Amino acid sequence: MTKKDKRKIFGVIAFVLLNAVVITATAMSEFGNSSEASELSEVRIIWWLLIPAVICFLLATLANTYKYVLMIKASYDKKEKPDNKFIWKTAWRVLMLGKYYDNVTPAAIGGQPFQIYYMHKNSKLSSGHATSIPIVGMIVGQVGFLILAILCFVFSNVLIKNPVLGIPAWVGLLFYAFWPVLIAGISFFPKATTRFLQSCVKILAKLKIIKNRKKTLDKVENNVIEYANSIKTIAKTKGLLAKLTVLATIFSALTAMIPFFVLTAFGGEVGFLECFAMTMAVMSAVYFVPTPGNAGAAEGAFFLVFSALSSGYVFWAMLIWRFFSYYIYIIIGLVIYFRMHLEKKGGIIKSHV
Repeated sequence: MTKKDKRKIFGVIAFVLLNAVVITATAMSEFGNSSEASELSEVRIIWWLLIPAVICFLLATLANTYKYVLMIKASYDKKEKPDNKFIWKTAWRVLMLGKYYDNVTPAAIGGQPFQIYYMHKNSKLSSGHATSIPIVGMIVGQVGFLILAILCFVFSNVLIKNPVLGIPAWVGLLFYAFWPVLIAGISFFPKATTRFLQSCVKILAKLKIIKNRKKTLDKVENNVIEYANSIKTIAKTKGLLAKLTVLATIFSALTAMIPFFVLTAFGGEVGFLECFAMTMAVMSAVYFVPTPGNAGAAEGAFFLVFSALSSGYVFWAMLIWRFFSYYIYIIIGLVIYFRMHLEKKGGIIKSHV
């Protein structure tokens, strides 16, 4: 075994251990104090009522995957467009790996950078398209959530009934709106963005952080132009932006429905719209919490949603909900990661173009 092979093995082991640490820390943070939980054998669960929760998760995943499929298809020239199997596989992996890295990094900072890296390495798209697709995916995802959340806050009394939740919920919406506004400004004002980034490069060059000033300036200018053109291409494709927004809104809606079905499976008596609005408010309130998967804050905040249950049932209901909203993405991400590792090791990566 060569040193390179040993390093790869150690890298895989370290990667698995990192995931184990993150999952354990998150689980302990959220469910470590389970002294009041009933024994599982004593909990009465109407299992078939969890089927709608599973369906919501599957449909939400399908909608989110299709969002990337549409963007990838729109980014290829007709002559270069690969087969649908390759496009769906790429879209699925971009989505799930992004979700995975969002959930294992503080403040969800790892998702888009890794999606961009994966697109550059595997999609056979231009640098601009490979960069813009994950970012557009993030933007429309946040826009979809904003649409639903604002409707819930304006047309329901969820924040009136829970005034303590009001300020964090509205602050969370501001965080959701920040990136769409910023990226839109960068995309449609590339010259101003280029000048700003060039000023940053010049400052970094004077501080000796950047060595080759001219090369870096040229690269910044080219990347900004290519990136802006790529986003404009997606935005100008007839009906595409509207479709992406609809799919993102459907994803947010289906995700926010899951707690209701989990609650009903455990015998909770709560109205659908009330539970839906409360879920949206809590999801908004914990958005800016800088822990992997909003660990700690999510457990405390979502207690408001699951408080319709007796204290002994809350632990198990929230555990199932967190499986759908957090742990399943880590499991799927790990499976995809090892699949990619085996493909690379076995030399079975093939071009689908």
